[in-house]
Amino acid sequence: MAVKQQFQSFSTLLAEAQTPVLVDFYATWCGPCQMMAGILSNVSNELKGRLKIVKIDTDKYPHIASQYQVAALPTLVLFKAGQPIDRIEGVLPADQLVARLRGQLS
Repeated sequence: MAVKQQFQSFSTLLAEAQTPVLVDFYATWCGPCQMMAGILSNVSNELKGRLKIVKIDTDKYPHIASQYQVAALPTLVLFKAGQPIDRIEGVLPADQLVARLRGQLS
C-alpha cells in the first residue's frame, strides 16, 4: 500500500531508496486514477519488500509532473537507482502490472 509521507526533495527520495520506486502520478479528480489505487494496493502486497510505491498528486506538484513529462493520468514511472526505467500510461490490471514490474525488478 502507498503510504503518505513528507519528503524534502523528490530526487533525494529516489536517490536514497533501497528498492526500485514506482511513482503513481495522479489527480484527485481523475476517475481512472481512483481505480489505480486498489490495483496498486494489490501490487504492493504481491511485491512486498521488492518495490516502494509513491503517489504524486500532479495538482500539488506540477513541477515534478512536468519534469517527467507526464501528460496523461494516471501515469506510472518506475525508477531504479534514481533513474526512470519504465513508464505506463493509463490503467493496467494488477496481474499485468505485477508481471511487467517483475520483469524489471529481476
